[in-house]
Amino acid sequence: MTVRASWFASDLRRELGLRNRLWGRGRAHVESYGNPPVIVYSPEHPTDEDLSGGVPAGGGRHGNFFDPAYAAIASRPEWMRRFDKIHAQGRALPKAESGRRWRELDSSMSSDALLMNVFCAPGVAEAPAVRRTLGVDGEDTPLFGWRARVPLASGRFDRTEVDMRWGSLLVEAKLTEGDFQSCKAEVAERYRDFDAVFERALLPRVVLRTARRRTAVEFAEEFTQEWEDAVADEGMAHEFQEGIVARAQAVSAETGYAGYQLIRNVLAAYAEGCSFCAVHDARRPDLREAWFQVMAAVKSAEMRVRLKVLTWQELAALLAENLQQFLDLKYGIVGPGKVASAAGNASELD
Repeated sequence: MTVRASWFASDLRRELGLRNRLWGRGRAHVESYGNPPVIVYSPEHPTDEDLSGGVPAGGGRHGNFFDPAYAAIASRPEWMRRFDKIHAQGRALPKAESGRRWRELDSSMSSDALLMNVFCAPGVAEAPAVRRTLGVDGEDTPLFGWRARVPLASGRFDRTEVDMRWGSLLVEAKLTEGDFQSCKAEVAERYRDFDAVFERALLPRVVLRTARRRTAVEFAEEFTQEWEDAVADEGMAHEFQEGIVARAQAVSAETGYAGYQLIRNVLAAYAEGCSFCAVHDARRPDLREAWFQVMAAVKSAEMRVRLKVLTWQELAALLAENLQQFLDLKYGIVGPGKVASAAGNASELD
C-alpha cells in the first residue's frame, strides 16, 4: 500500500511539474532546487506590498490562481489571511525578487490553493449543482483553515485545522500529499469520542519506527577491535561479533493508526454535528482506498451517511467553462469522460 501510494503521488507530481513549467511562462515564478523541481509563484502586484495587507489598488494576479478567484480572495480579508501561512520549505527555495517570503499557497502542488481556486471562484458557492453534490444548505460562505474543537478525554480540546468549512460541511483537500498521515495509537485514542465513533479493530494500522537502524560505524570501538591470533575459541569470537551486528540492525517499532487526518476530521464532524468530505484527485486511487478503510470502521450508520468522498474531476464537471479550462491546463483535471489536454498546451491561456 505504501509503495503504491508513493508511485501515484510521485507520478502526479511529475505531471503537475510539467504542466506548471509551461503554465509559468509569462508569470512570476521560480523553480525549487529539487529534482524534479516544483514551481512556486509570486504575486504580481503594482508594489511589493506583503500579501497579508491585501492586493494593492490597481489589482494584480498570482500565477498559482485562477484570476477571478484571486480577485475574490483579495476582496475578502478572511480569505486573504490564508496567505499568512509561510511555506514550510521556503528557505530551500530561490529568493523572490521582491524579497517576500514564500507562502504555502504559492506552491503549484498546494491542495489548499486548488481548493481556493475552485470555491473562491465567483458563482461556485452559489451554484445549485455544487451545493446539491456536497449537501450544503443555507447561505453560508466557505471558510478556509477553520479551527475545529475536537474534545479530548482529558476535558481539553484539540484545535484541529480543517481545510474548509462550508455551512455544516467539513472538507479535507488532497492533491500530491503522500497520505493522510499516521500517528501513534495513544495519540488517536486520547480523543473523547474515539471509541464512540470507531471500531478500533477495523481501523487501518501501520507499524511506526520508534528508533532508527544504526550502522556499524556507530559501534566503532567494538567493530575496530582486531582479532587476536591466540583466540582459544574462535566460534565464541564470531558469535560475539554477530551479536554486535544484530544490535546495529535492531529497529524498535510500535503499532499506530494510518489515516490520522481522516480520523481526526471525522471526530471533528461528529463533535460539531457536521458532515465530512474528502476531496482528492482521481489519479490518486490510493487516497480513496485509505478513506474507505477509515469509513468502514465507523460504527454508526447515521454517522457513515454524513461521510462523503469526491474527486476534483467530479467537481470540475459542475463548474463554469472558463474555470474548467484553467483546471485542465494547470492541473490536468477534467470532468469524467473527458480527456485532459496535453501538458504542452498549458501556454494557451498566456
